[in-house]
Amino acid sequence: QVQLVESGGGSVQSGGSLRLSCAASGFTYSSYYMAWFRQAPGKQREGVAVIDRDGIPTYADSVRGRFTISQDNAKNTLYLYMNNLKPDDTAIYYCAAGRVAWLQLVGYKYWGQGTQVTVSS
Repeated sequence: QVQLVESGGGSVQSGGSLRLSCAASGFTYSSYYMAWFRQAPGKQREGVAVIDRDGIPTYADSVRGRFTISQDNAKNTLYLYMNNLKPDDTAIYYCAAGRVAWLQLVGYKYWGQGTQVTVSS
């Protein structure tokens, strides 16, 4: 059974930091590209960051320089380090696994349930 379980969300003040984790199981982790997406209230889900099999990341313009995506292949775990958080970062954050290494929704086969991040001003 495929599972992607996110954790680490919470409420922080503007300028704060959080680390999200996504524990994966039930599929061959190393065969998939892993990514983070987010969905704010009333908005479409959008790509935040993706990491390819060589560990090379791609970021959305809105988070570049503040967020860092990484993974531990030995633990089948994906991370998102979020620094200098802003109220606009408030959203549910999802991890996803797919055969593509882009920030579009299409192509991602497995999704987690999401973890809430709330940033107050």
